[in-house]
Amino acid sequence: MKYIDYVQLNPFQKIWYNLKTFFIALPGNIVKICKAIGRFFKKLGLGIGKGVAGYFSRFVKGDWATKLSYIIMGFGNMMKGQIVKGLIFLATEVAFIAFMIFFGANKIYNLGFFSGGTIGFNGEDYWVDKDGVSIAISHGRPVAHVRADDSMQLLLYGVMTLIIIAVFLVIYFASVKSAYKVEQQVAAGEKPATFGQEMKAFADEKFHITLLSFPCLTISLFTIMPLIFMILIAFTNYTKSTPFFGWVGLQTFSEVFQTTGGANKGETFIELTKWTLLWAVCATVLNYILGMIVALLINKKGIKLKALWRTMFVITVAVPQFVSLLLMQQMLEGNEFGAINQLLKGLGWLASDGGTVQYIDFLGNANKWIPRLTVIVVNIWVGIPYTILITSGILMNIPADLYESATIDGAGPTRTFFSITLPYMLFVTTPYLITTFIGNINNFNVIYLLVGEQSSVDLHNAGYTDLLVTWLFRMSTSTGEYNTAAAVGILVFIVCATVSLLTFNLTKSAKNEEEFS
Repeated sequence: MKYIDYVQLNPFQKIWYNLKTFFIALPGNIVKICKAIGRFFKKLGLGIGKGVAGYFSRFVKGDWATKLSYIIMGFGNMMKGQIVKGLIFLATEVAFIAFMIFFGANKIYNLGFFSGGTIGFNGEDYWVDKDGVSIAISHGRPVAHVRADDSMQLLLYGVMTLIIIAVFLVIYFASVKSAYKVEQQVAAGEKPATFGQEMKAFADEKFHITLLSFPCLTISLFTIMPLIFMILIAFTNYTKSTPFFGWVGLQTFSEVFQTTGGANKGETFIELTKWTLLWAVCATVLNYILGMIVALLINKKGIKLKALWRTMFVITVAVPQFVSLLLMQQMLEGNEFGAINQLLKGLGWLASDGGTVQYIDFLGNANKWIPRLTVIVVNIWVGIPYTILITSGILMNIPADLYESATIDGAGPTRTFFSITLPYMLFVTTPYLITTFIGNINNFNVIYLLVGEQSSVDLHNAGYTDLLVTWLFRMSTSTGEYNTAAAVGILVFIVCATVSLLTFNLTKSAKNEEEFS
């Protein structure tokens, strides 16, 4: 392998060398990530196996009270004097059994079925719900009356039931373990802890459990459960026109990648994926580099009124972003009412055809790249102040002796920037850059508030400036393609997770966390 002295490379050679190194190392890092995922599942499997082995081992070694606790939760605790704790375990078991009998059992398997019969949907027949009874309509005439289950409620209750089952299993295994533990304490001549003593422990050595209980509960209810619900929607045929839906497996995902026919989902997905990644790179890199350069200019020695310049950018950040974007939308209108077009007309920069002024359609779909370039420029104007605020403090902390040594060695401003400033900033702010990149992939505000709901005839319910996140939003709110929107959301998550892992594992911030070099 040819030796390359990285220090002696010029800035552009360094950029090319880093890009080449990135793509050369990419397959190896993919393999490393796959191995890491494999090790995780291996540890998970070993942990589950160890838990199952311990479960049966306690049954074999335990006395009759412990064995009976496998059927009657809390029995072993009550026999060893922990009456209150045992009754709590028993009440949990009774409540769970009652819940499953009267509510939960039929919520798991019943999605897509009707209690009064089964009705197909072929695009012409649909259902009208009236007083809890669904009337099947065919060609404008009622053909049947059946009481139908609400698929949305069934799916929601099914997810809730699965979570409740998981929580119950955790409590069940804890009760078995507790029964065996108290048996061992009694056999060793120790007095089991009372219920009051165990409660006091939650205010002392187990206080972390007390603090984390409520956050974990709210995360489960408002984050984990909606995520599971959204993921499951992708495996159904749920749309606005199918209120009673069922499972379709991977059919929705195959439709997302289907490229036959005009304005289909597959070609739209590929086109918007390319544009989303290009947008994320431009929005991240340009804001970062230009913001850093402006911060360097403001902090440069000899610049007067530094506080004024910083205040001007802070005021820009203080204005709500949606106000700025809606204002820019009005200014960029592609007609005589647009302020930018009026300015260009006054300067004589607009072409005319037979006396008719040809206004520039900054945000329309007549041309693919004009609106895309427009949103990138507007995002630079909106995003640079944030970069200035973040990088200013870091720039002030770069050791001054590095710049002094570079000056002595004859390095100019450009060489100093690419050899000292930029590497130092990248080392410190790489995690921020990754989160910014992922945020730009999901940058809903800039695209939607600036462009609005414009669609192109060449795309499936999307415009040229739409990102994947705005596309799935439109499919959810406008056309009601909830299953496709959920599938696209899953694919966006996979892209974001993969890019984040690959990028971060190739940076010095991950490889050398202790020092900057």
